[in-house]
Amino acid sequence: MAMKLSTLFLSQGLSGLNSKPYNGRLPLSSSYRLFPASCKMRQRNLSSPHKRQQLKKASHEPLTNGDFDPNSDSASTASVPILNQESMSKDEVPNSITTEHDDAKDLSDVLLLNQARVRALEDLEKILAEKESLQGEINTLEMRLAETDARIKVATQEKIHVELLGDQLQQLRNELTPKDSGESQNNRLNEQVSLPHESGMTNLTMELDSLRSENLSLKNDIEKLKQELCHVKRTDERVIMLEDERASLESALKDLESKLSVSQEDVSKLSTLKVEYKNLVEKVENLQVLLDKATKQADQAITVLQQNQELRKKVDKLEESLEEVNVYKLSSEKMQQYNDLMQQKIKLMEDRLQRSDEDIHSYVQLYQESVQEFQDTLNSLKEESKKRALDEPVDDMPWEFWSRLLLMVDGWLLEKKISTNDAKLLREMVWKRDGRICNAYMACKEKNEREALPTFLRLTSSPTSPGLYVIHIAAEMAPVAKVGGLGDVVTGLSKSLQKRGHLVEIVLPKYDCMQYDQIRDLRVLDTVVESYFDGRLYKNKVWVGTVEGLPVYFIEPLHPDKFFWRGQLYGEHDDFKRFSFFSRAALELLLQAGKKPDIIHCHDWQTAFVAPLYWDLYAPKGLNSARICFTCHNFEYQGIAPASELASCGLDVDQLNRPDRMQDNSAHDRVNPIKGAVVFSNIVTTVSPTYAQEVRTAEGGRGLHSTLNFHSKKFAGILNGIDTDAWNPATDDFLKVQYSANDLQGKAENKEALRRMLRLSSAGVRKPLVGSITRLVPQKGVHLIRHAIYRTLELGGQFVLLGSSPVPHIQREFEGIASQFQNHDDIRLILKYDESLSHSIYSASDMFIIPSIFEPCGLTQMIAMRYGSIPIARKTGGLHDSVFDVDDDTIPLRFRNGFTFLTPDEQGVNNALERAFNYYRNNPESWQQLVQNVMTLDFSWDSSASLYEELYSKAVARAKAAGRP
Repeated sequence: MAMKLSTLFLSQGLSGLNSKPYNGRLPLSSSYRLFPASCKMRQRNLSSPHKRQQLKKASHEPLTNGDFDPNSDSASTASVPILNQESMSKDEVPNSITTEHDDAKDLSDVLLLNQARVRALEDLEKILAEKESLQGEINTLEMRLAETDARIKVATQEKIHVELLGDQLQQLRNELTPKDSGESQNNRLNEQVSLPHESGMTNLTMELDSLRSENLSLKNDIEKLKQELCHVKRTDERVIMLEDERASLESALKDLESKLSVSQEDVSKLSTLKVEYKNLVEKVENLQVLLDKATKQADQAITVLQQNQELRKKVDKLEESLEEVNVYKLSSEKMQQYNDLMQQKIKLMEDRLQRSDEDIHSYVQLYQESVQEFQDTLNSLKEESKKRALDEPVDDMPWEFWSRLLLMVDGWLLEKKISTNDAKLLREMVWKRDGRICNAYMACKEKNEREALPTFLRLTSSPTSPGLYVIHIAAEMAPVAKVGGLGDVVTGLSKSLQKRGHLVEIVLPKYDCMQYDQIRDLRVLDTVVESYFDGRLYKNKVWVGTVEGLPVYFIEPLHPDKFFWRGQLYGEHDDFKRFSFFSRAALELLLQAGKKPDIIHCHDWQTAFVAPLYWDLYAPKGLNSARICFTCHNFEYQGIAPASELASCGLDVDQLNRPDRMQDNSAHDRVNPIKGAVVFSNIVTTVSPTYAQEVRTAEGGRGLHSTLNFHSKKFAGILNGIDTDAWNPATDDFLKVQYSANDLQGKAENKEALRRMLRLSSAGVRKPLVGSITRLVPQKGVHLIRHAIYRTLELGGQFVLLGSSPVPHIQREFEGIASQFQNHDDIRLILKYDESLSHSIYSASDMFIIPSIFEPCGLTQMIAMRYGSIPIARKTGGLHDSVFDVDDDTIPLRFRNGFTFLTPDEQGVNNALERAFNYYRNNPESWQQLVQNVMTLDFSWDSSASLYEELYSKAVARAKAAGRP
């Protein structure tokens, strides 16, 4: 309030005051007060030392006729003398002034008055200094007004005093007129006295007018301030009223909250009553069914009783007929006829029996001939199968079997028990799934390793290679080490390539936080692989095992920093060192194991070091059979680090920290592993065609768009697939009820089961359930997910979120939302990742929302559709390539499978959600058909694997055509 008053005063009051002559508080002198402007003028006229000297001299010298000049400076600047009225009474004034003593006395009075005036001017100088120092005192206006009134009174008194002095001066003139001798002197004296009198009168009049105008201005300012003060007081009263209203509203709000809690309790009771009512209705229906059955049984009993009565009548009639028959039997003729008839019938039966025996004999003969023919065919097939056993692969053994055999052969090689050539030949036989090596394994099952080795070595005579040899070097693999979609891609693509007849192996770090229960036959090899780092060699343990039927090598560095014993996969301060160490150790393993892969496939920045390491260090050492394929799953994460850190893994910093190699495009003293992999790889891919186009722009490329455009000929986007074996509602063991596109009843039962598990309301079978399974990071549109939660509630639906955030403030924000809805009937947030719960949410959801700001591929929309959940997605990256709007007439009807929006804002989410809810509620049959359609879409790895297979084959063919190894 004080601030508002001072602001108003400065903006309005001072603007008026500063325009007036007077702008300060002037303390009164002992005699009178003068206006500042007049004082300044007089100060200029009397401030010179010369004039002051003249005044001092005049005060000591007598005045003569020749000495006094009315036009002199002293006369022009003299002020009005202050005379004693008692000395100027008519009785004491002489009739004439004849002596010089009287003249000198009058002149001395004038000079004394001038000296007083000089002192007053000096006082005025001090007053002016005080005035300039006190201009900021705004709150003293009322004091200054009182002072101004006092000055007005003093000025009035001085005016009266001057008028009295004028009357006395006139009397002196009249008294001096009789004598001629003193005429000129008297005239000069009159002029000398009249001039300061008139000047003083004028100045006092001007000062009085200015003081009056200033007083009026001050009064106006005071009135304005009073009005503002009244306005402020009214504002204070309004604030007090608003505070009272706020308090009353808060009390009302508390009452409403208490009522709401009571109503929620009532609603919970009502839900219980509804369940009890539902149970009672079911019991009544069961009783009604029992009653209907009892009624039917009673009706049947009545019918049977009626039939019994009719039968009784018939029995009576039959008894009467029997009596008649007995009468007929007594007749011999009739009996004879009856016997003849029976004999004829017997003969006919014998003829028919004989003909049937003949037919049966012919059928038996035909059957025996057919059995003999079948036996001959079976024997020939057995002979053919024996002949083919040595040439055709064995298909009835699981992939884990062949992966175990492969790891066993590699273990023998690394442990120096077989030669490199023998290992290569045996590995190719496993790759071919040769029946001979299968039989050898079965024959040696009970033998020890020394006895089994000769049996296997005898098989190394004539193997043939059926396809490509691919090795994936990655930081993730589902389900043993998974953070995002990378792990799913490595596993899904490898399994699909394996099924297509290619030999596939995976190399992973051995994390301490892996899902070890998902690894079969895990064991450590009796060998140590040494790899270079930071100027010395470090040992690495090598573990082998099978995951999802795939052979996997796990590298455990024996480094003092315990690179992969951190309790998490990523997020460490030395990630650059950890994964550059792993990349070199992985290549060292391939070199020492004598492997000759056709393709080495590395993923993301964590293993992007493989490409420059391979060509700079390992190809010259003999590991030169492979072409390098690099896949970037998300260009937002590039692993940029100071160039000097690249030297730790043995790479030449000076050669690689160049604009055309690994130097980051934004900082010349830093290296970019992603850029290095793009430059040094033979094949570069990303995870969807649309994302491949987006990252070639300045906005989407995160600084690498120029590099990608330069290497565009080897850059392609291939849409990821999903593992349709792991994500299959018809065989999913995590589900309460399994179901398929042809039988959707199980989906409704899974929805009800999830509601019970999460304590959501089961009221309203047609209430849609919206699901979201995601990492809560800005890329995924967390602000749009938050908005979708509240908008779903407004639309009358239910929302379930599963996921967590590595960003602390986002995690805290969603923890607050989860706490807000922890007991809500329709909202539930589970801020962690739970594999089994994710399957349940996919199967229970009617809709699935993916509002990503950017999405390289995205697997959740594919998995959701696999389980019959309709996606609501933003058109970006892989979402644009896999979700097509049901209302988009430019898309063929059979491909429309969801609801999309383009602008990443709340309005876009609202539009898509509202359309989905309306479609769900208003077109139940069309929705059912849409669910069945999306469940039959093929998002498997088959088509994606065929595209990778084509890229692999072309790269290998180009290398062979160029005469490379």
